[in-house]
Amino acid sequence: MSIHQPPDDWFQAPHGPERVWIGLALAWCLILFLMMPYWHFRGKQNSTGEAYRTTPAEFAERVNRFIDANKVGEENGVPLVEPAPGSDIYLAAQMWRWYPALKLKKDQTYRLHVSSLDVQHGFSLQPMNMNFQILPGYDHVLTVTPTQSGDYLIICNEFCGINHHLMTGRIRVEG
Repeated sequence: MSIHQPPDDWFQAPHGPERVWIGLALAWCLILFLMMPYWHFRGKQNSTGEAYRTTPAEFAERVNRFIDANKVGEENGVPLVEPAPGSDIYLAAQMWRWYPALKLKKDQTYRLHVSSLDVQHGFSLQPMNMNFQILPGYDHVLTVTPTQSGDYLIICNEFCGINHHLMTGRIRVEG
């Protein structure tokens, strides 16, 4: 079978139900385009946009100082820290763990500093709908105010190596 050129009149303008579907797709695209600024400014789903340059070594040192000042125990070999309400808290992503485990007070505001010590990771707080890309060399600052007590699981949602599926952390919120 040979390849041949289609006839000159092969194209036909959309008609009937095809026009309806094209119109619906175009209308939906326009609606989503117009909603983007609304979601950005009013959707309460974006971070504060605060990020600072750092090095993995500098950030690891800040995390270690934070742990030394606020450690109250251990969970499965991971330090459990309980910082004062309103303070800066630190969380490091490193193959294949989140470090340390955090114990926070309900209805108190904290400034959460998150960074990676090695490769790109994804910060996903479950069951909340909170997702961020965590990059080495950047200190991402998130203002958090836990409003419900319970244990929240931190999952890495960016493939970071062979034991990626084991990379979980914990934030415990107590009233």
